[in-house]
Amino acid sequence: MIDRAPILDACCHAILVVGAVLTCIPIWYAFVAGSLTVEQVNQVPMPAWPGGEFLANAAAVSRRIDLWRLLLNSAIVAIGISVGKLAVSLLSAFAITYFRFRFRGLAFWLIFTSLMLPVEVRIVPTFEAMTDVLMPLRLAVEWLGIGALTEALSGWRLEITANWSLLNTYSGLIFPVMASATATFLFRQFFLTVPDELCDAARIDGAGPLRFLRSILLPLSLPNLAALGIIFFLVGWNQYLWPLLFTTEAEMQTIVVGIKQLIPHGDSLPAWNLTMNAAVLALLPPVLVVLVLQRWFVKGLIESGK
Repeated sequence: MIDRAPILDACCHAILVVGAVLTCIPIWYAFVAGSLTVEQVNQVPMPAWPGGEFLANAAAVSRRIDLWRLLLNSAIVAIGISVGKLAVSLLSAFAITYFRFRFRGLAFWLIFTSLMLPVEVRIVPTFEAMTDVLMPLRLAVEWLGIGALTEALSGWRLEITANWSLLNTYSGLIFPVMASATATFLFRQFFLTVPDELCDAARIDGAGPLRFLRSILLPLSLPNLAALGIIFFLVGWNQYLWPLLFTTEAEMQTIVVGIKQLIPHGDSLPAWNLTMNAAVLALLPPVLVVLVLQRWFVKGLIESGK
C-alpha cells in the first residue's frame, strides 16, 4: 500500500519549481543579452525579453574568434577525455578486483588518494612532462650511467637529445586528465557486486580474462558507462585552466578559452552581447548530449545506487 501525502508532494514540487527557476534565470538572461545590440545590453535595466540580433551576434562572434573550430576542438577534447577516463578506469578496476597480485590493496588506495592531487595542484610538473615527453628517459639514462657504460664498452656514447613536445596537440590536452580515481572506485564497487559464479562459469567455458570482461562485465556495466561518460564529457567540455595554459596557438584553443577573448577589458567596447552569445552557443552541445542520453544517464544513476 502506497501512502499518499498531498501536502508533502506539493512542498517537494514547489521546491523543485523554485530550484528550476533559479537555475534557468541566468541562462535566460544570457540568451537575452546574446540577442541584443550593444546599446540595448548596456541599458539599465537591461531588457528582459530577447531581441532579434542573435544570429547577427553569432556571425560577429565568428569573425572575432574561429567559433566553429573552437567548438570542434572542445568536442574532440571532451570525447577523448570521456573515452579515456572510462577505458583507464574500467581496466584498472578490473585488474584490482579480479587479479590476485601483491600490494593490490596498496595500489587501489594509491589510486584513490590521487583524488587529493587534481590537475591544478600538479599543473607545473604536468606541463613540463607534456612539453618534454622524453625527459624521463634522458634522466634514466643519466642516473643509471648507461651512456658512460656504452662508451666504455663499445666506444660510443648513448645520448638522448630529442625533445618530443605535445604542446598545442589534442594528445597533450587529453592525456593529463584521462585518469579518474572516482570512476575506478565506482567500477570496483560495481564489480564486487557481480556474483563469483559468473566468473567461475566463464572460466569453465574457457573464457579468458579479456573475454570475461568483454562478454559479461561490459554488458552489465553499460548503464554505469553511460552515466559516467556523460559526466566526463561535461567535465572535459568545461576544462579551462589546462587548455588555457597548454595552448599557445589560436586554432588549438577550446571554446571555453575562446570566450575569455570576448570578455571586454580595458578601454575596449563593452560588447557583452557577443560574450553572452558565445556562452549560449557553447552551452548547446553539452545540453544536447544530456537530452539525447538522458534515459541512460538516469538509468546509470539508479543502477549505481542499488
